Formats: sequence, structure tokens, C-alpha cells
Amino acid sequence: QVQIVESGGGSVQAGGSLGLSCVASGIDFKSYTWAWYRQAPGGQRLLVARITTVGRTDYAESVRGRFTVSRDNAKNTMNLQMDNLKPEDTAVYYCNQLVGGVHPNFRWGQGTQVIVSS
Repeated sequence: QVQIVESGGGSVQAGGSLGLSCVASGIDFKSYTWAWYRQAPGGQRLLVARITTVGRTDYAESVRGRFTVSRDNAKNTMNLQMDNLKPEDTAVYYCNQLVGGVHPNFRWGQGTQVIVSS
């Protein structure tokens, strides 16, 4: 049974940091690119960062230099370290496995809420 669980969200002031985790089970984790997305209130779900099977990363322009994505294949886990947070980072954050490095493969989970106050 496929299960993907995001955690680590919370409320912080601008300039603060948070670390998110995505744990997967019932999935071939190590053979795919994984990604973090976020959806702000009233907005679309947008790609934030992704990491390939060999650890190559890329980021949305809005978070580059502030966010760092990593993965631990032994633990079926992907992490997102978010530093120097801004109010515009407020959103629900989701993770998913990408097919072809592009297309989300699974139904979206609950996500984890991040709130950044000014």
C-alpha cells in the first residue's frame, strides 16, 4: 500500500527556518526523482524543488538560495530545509514522486502547513 506523509510544518516569523520531511512506504523510492510542491491560499500547486536519483537538484527561482532539498534512500525520506523564510512562503507543502522527472505519480496527500508571519 502506497503511503506518503509530509511533516515538519509550523508557524515562524520572517527570517526563520523550518525543516520538512516526506516519508514514503510501499514505493520504489530510490529509483525516481522526488519533488516538493506548495499551494498558497487561493493559488495553484507549484513546484518548489526536486531531486533526482543521483542527487541533482533544482529549485523554483523564488526559493533558490534559501531552500535545500535532500534525500535519504535508505530511509525512503526526502527533506526540505527552508531558511530565511518570507511571508510569501506561506502555503501547504506537498511531496510526490515524479515520473519522467516531471509528472507527479501519486494522489496528493494531506501536506504540511507552513505559515510565515511578518
